[in-house]
Amino acid sequence: MRAYKGALDDGADGFECDVRVTKDNQLILWHDADMKRVASYPGRIAEMDYMRIKRHYPEVILLEELLELARDNKKELAIETKHPVPTGSVVEKKVMDLIAEEDPVAEITIMSFSWLALENIRKINPLQPTVALFEDRFNRLMRRFTSAQYLGPSVGYLRLTPELTHEHRKLFVWTVDDADDMRFCSDNGVEVLITNNPSFARKVLGYH
Repeated sequence: MRAYKGALDDGADGFECDVRVTKDNQLILWHDADMKRVASYPGRIAEMDYMRIKRHYPEVILLEELLELARDNKKELAIETKHPVPTGSVVEKKVMDLIAEEDPVAEITIMSFSWLALENIRKINPLQPTVALFEDRFNRLMRRFTSAQYLGPSVGYLRLTPELTHEHRKLFVWTVDDADDMRFCSDNGVEVLITNNPSFARKVLGYH
């Protein structure tokens, strides 16, 4: 939460997060399948309940907490559902249920590297904005067959495939922390730049 509040202070237009489902069906903000890298603990998120995870990493938060922060501050929110997971499409169903409970104040987009996850979201709500994430040449099938309204290439992939900027689909480009990459995205009409340093991005791009 300190990071997201820091993003507010840095002038970010919105938030991005990674979501997994715990053993007790809580939507937790967590990137990796386990806790090794962040908390030096071998437990896997899908096999632990939320309070056990919180004991090993007290700063962990739930998606609903970030939703509240986004809503209260009128910020956009990009939610990435992580795959593969043993619970399959449960994460998309639970995210969509949670979003349905929210007042439509903040713009919410759901992202995934999983083609099936995006198709499952479309079945639940065809109007829900989605982003097809990809980072290398093996994702050509995703680009061609996804139902996602938007595309989410890595900045490295975009540099190798600049024609993406001519597909007339909004681009969510990640993770853009280098000044040259920021300017490259801006010069090529990228609309959403995902960065770890929003204050630096605003400075490089001349935002006030």
